[in-house]
Amino acid sequence: MAEVSREQLITEAFVTVADTLIDDYDVIDLLHTLVDVCTSVLDVDAGGLLLADESGDLQLVASTSERADFVEIMQLAAGVGPCLDCFSGGMPVSVADIDRDGEQWPAFQSAALLQGFHAVYATPLRLRGKVLGAMNLFRSTPGELNAPDAAVAQALADVATIGILQERSIRETGIVTEQLQRALESRILIEQAKGVLSAMGLMSVDEAFEALRTYARRNNLPLRVVAEGVASRTLDVLEPNAFAPRHKSE
Repeated sequence: MAEVSREQLITEAFVTVADTLIDDYDVIDLLHTLVDVCTSVLDVDAGGLLLADESGDLQLVASTSERADFVEIMQLAAGVGPCLDCFSGGMPVSVADIDRDGEQWPAFQSAALLQGFHAVYATPLRLRGKVLGAMNLFRSTPGELNAPDAAVAQALADVATIGILQERSIRETGIVTEQLQRALESRILIEQAKGVLSAMGLMSVDEAFEALRTYARRNNLPLRVVAEGVASRTLDVLEPNAFAPRHKSE
């Protein structure tokens, strides 16, 4: 019975990711959905995703928490880490015990342990040799990500990659570059909007992103548009319940 339940969860995870691939879909929402569903159905506690910009440099685009954000930012600042190795090599990188096996990336090791992470599994976003980025999945306890979970993580990452590199984008490289660059710019606006909501005392930083995404979905607006409105103060953030996150029963 437990196996059936797990299969259902995995099926729902693929449906959730695929559901974001609609006309004019939001790349940021797609990638946040990817890390969200991975942490929901796999034996991991947090996730972060790095995407290459038009210059080929990795940028933080999505994460499940500020803890994961911190680790990813420290990794990027140091220029080395399992996610960067995953991106450069185009292959998964597994660290079962960061305390024991993470000395080759001292800044990453220190940041991860500080945030309570003791194992990490990095999987690439790749298609036909083209690597767009890499996803880090963190565990609070040491241990390898088991083979079935690793396979699911790669398959979900592949679905997201195909979504980014859909046929029209593959045919027109300029569209791919523009799309990815827009996603990175959207990330900056979202961080600004999260800061606005948090500074006003309306919610925590972690709650702010979910509030923005909920508002965007309820009002059929791109996440970038909502974030830009909040950051520029053109949306009334003081309107009662305007940004209230969904209850689990909804």
